[in-house]
Amino acid sequence: MTGLYNRYFLEEEMSRLDTARQLPLTVIMADLNGLKLVNDTYGHDTGDEMLIEAANNVRNSCREEDIIARWGGDEFVIMLPQTEARDAQLICKRIAEGCRGAFVEEVPISIALGVATKISETTSLKETLQGAENEMYRQKLTESRSTKNAVLTSLLNTLAEKSYETEEHIRGMQTIAQKIGAKLNLPDSELHRLDLLISLHDVGKINISEAILTKKSPLTDDEWETIKKHPEFGYRIARGAEEFAHVAEDILAHHERWDGAGYPRRLKEKDIPLLSRITAIADAFEVMSSGRPYKKAMSRSEIAAEFKKCAGTQFDPELVETFLSVMDSDDRDQ
Repeated sequence: MTGLYNRYFLEEEMSRLDTARQLPLTVIMADLNGLKLVNDTYGHDTGDEMLIEAANNVRNSCREEDIIARWGGDEFVIMLPQTEARDAQLICKRIAEGCRGAFVEEVPISIALGVATKISETTSLKETLQGAENEMYRQKLTESRSTKNAVLTSLLNTLAEKSYETEEHIRGMQTIAQKIGAKLNLPDSELHRLDLLISLHDVGKINISEAILTKKSPLTDDEWETIKKHPEFGYRIARGAEEFAHVAEDILAHHERWDGAGYPRRLKEKDIPLLSRITAIADAFEVMSSGRPYKKAMSRSEIAAEFKKCAGTQFDPELVETFLSVMDSDDRDQ
């Protein structure tokens, strides 16, 4: 698929190159960041496109005599016979520069790189390869947060373009959710989790067509079934990224109902995670207060009446009381 050699070929080449006359022999290990997240979000066709782009970048950054192979699902190995480490670092620099401004589906292409050089016959080439891999993982750990944040930002931007999940909608939800959380005396760690959950709660909609997400007339049964799959899509996306995995269960449950009539697992009452229950209230409040092209905004009194009506069926009745007290405090402060 990438046009590169495979792992079997490279292992054969390693046996051939492992001689004194090839020293210094430098190895570069390259790992494409975020591939699993892209596969889980956009599908394997997009993941393949990202792999091909990364492979082309690596190939264009190397010399003709360098041996490049796809080592694993998202890993590449470059063998550089008779090459000093400093020359390999120049290749790494070219690879990094090739990634700048390179995107697939608005997701930035990012490659972690590690270099190791065999300078003595007493060192095995496998040890050198392991050294390059260890160095690559050190870089990956250093860069993982910024890479994941860039991927998250691109996902949310894509979602905002095809639906009503705008940054303003997210901020409105976070504001009211934080007030509910503070009223419940949630610890800071849970309040941070709540913010992340709200940022990601509808990320699964990225797999749903814009025509369905922005449809102004009633959805057909099939379209509604598609919409109802977005918590599961979102769960898989969050599970695919270590930094988001701790909110995956909350994403899965944010459309469950207190009376057990929600989806996808028909959880009931306190079997629904607390942060999911808060998110459901914050989402409904933001939509009611801001309106949508197909639904006009409601007054504060209308919103309060709607939540009282739905307490004990759609929403946790205790949380509704907390939310109404927050809303009353806000009204008094204005």
